[in-house]
Amino acid sequence: MGIKDYLATKVDFGNEVNQIRITKIAKAGTLESNDILIMVMPNDSGKVELELESIVMQQFGDVIKQVILHKVQEMGVEGITIKAQDKGALNCTIGARVETAITRAL
Repeated sequence: MGIKDYLATKVDFGNEVNQIRITKIAKAGTLESNDILIMVMPNDSGKVELELESIVMQQFGDVIKQVILHKVQEMGVEGITIKAQDKGALNCTIGARVETAITRAL
């Protein structure tokens, strides 16, 4: 299922959005400088769980978490565990890696 197919299945019923669950483990990104490695896996809690390691955690940890969680919410995913290893990636790179990993996991 590609991202266009995924987005076509997301239906908005007023304030209620149909939630999607991933079905397998997937990765996107690298451990190179200025990149981020994102690994997503399904969980049974129904919640979004995030584990983040970053070389810039003190300066940008909260922003990185916000970017990751916003992308997950935007895509309507629940029941997901995200492990992120950041090496100084820009926000646009972080969002793209999260979207790619989730799409691969559908």
